[in-house]
Order: sequence, then structure tokens, then C-alpha cells
Amino acid sequence: MTARIGVLALQGDVREHLVALRAAGAQPFAVRRPDDLDSLDGIVVPGGESTTIGKLLVTFELLSPLRKLVASGLPAFGSCAGMILLADRVLGGPADQVWLGGIDMTVRRNAFGRQVESFEADVAIDGVGDTRAVFIRAPWVEEVGAGVEVLGSIADKIVAVRQGPLLATAFHPELTGDPRIHAQFVTMVRSAAQ
Repeated sequence: MTARIGVLALQGDVREHLVALRAAGAQPFAVRRPDDLDSLDGIVVPGGESTTIGKLLVTFELLSPLRKLVASGLPAFGSCAGMILLADRVLGGPADQVWLGGIDMTVRRNAFGRQVESFEADVAIDGVGDTRAVFIRAPWVEEVGAGVEVLGSIADKIVAVRQGPLLATAFHPELTGDPRIHAQFVTMVRSAAQ
């Protein structure tokens, strides 16, 4: 099965995710309008700025239909800002911030610091192995519910999780040229379709 995976193309690392998904064997395409959500097998919510992406989800009338799809079991992968948007609880955001939800976790926005404090590190990810991770104004996970599997941590901070068909990383695997995390997501999408 060739997985049709959309990349939310409102703001952020869209092109990089499209390239990584293609390298992982998926059929990726950009999602900009509600009609683009038809016949998706999965979706990627990219890194960028979570408040901006949230506002654009509302402006382009994607928030409600995408929220419903995620709640009904559509596989989704969020990196950095995408992790924030897939969290059920967000700390450190503006009062009017919107998000999709789906993963029973509490995420702190910009937890690793400001833009100038961005960094790279090696992180061991369950099911993938050692991965070079790019952290840019990255969140971390402060708390997970019983159904959330922690896939990776740095120091004592959770930076990769999975709950059912939902995957999230605090870092940007799309920036490294290593498609293994995207391949893991493509496998999740294929499994969900069966």
C-alpha cells in the first residue's frame, strides 16, 4: 500500500517533511484547504510557530475537520510545533491558543529556550535507534497519561512520544536527512489502514 500522507502546509517545515515522507516510501502532498483532507491515510503537522499555525487552522477552516479526523483515529505525526498542536494540554501559550489535541500529554512551549538556545543532540528513539535531533525553540513533555508511550528523552526531558496512531517529537527529524522517524510513521499509517 502506498500511504497518502498530507503535510499541513500553512506555515513551517512543509517542504522538508514532503521530501522525508517521499524518501520513506509515502505519497506526500500539501494540505491547505478542507478538501485536501479527503482520502488522507495520515497527516504531518510540521514545526513552525504553534500559535500562528493554530490561527491559520481557524482562518482556513481546517481546525474543526482536522480535529475530528484525529479524534476518529487518523494517524498524525507532529514535530516541534506539531507536538504542541497534538497535545491535550499546553503550558506557556497565549490564552487564545488553539490546538488539535489527541495525545494525553502536557507540553511546555519553548521549554528548551529561545531561538539563540537552539541545539542539536543525539537521542535514542525506541524503534529507530540513535537519531540526530535538531531542537529549535523546542517544547518538552512534562507529563504523559497512562496510554502514552515515551519513545525518547534527553537529560530527563521527554522529547518523543506515541499514543496509538499519533506520534510526536519535540525536535525536527525533517531537517537531518535521516528518514527513519518518517519511515516509522509511514509504517504506523499502513498498520492503521489494515
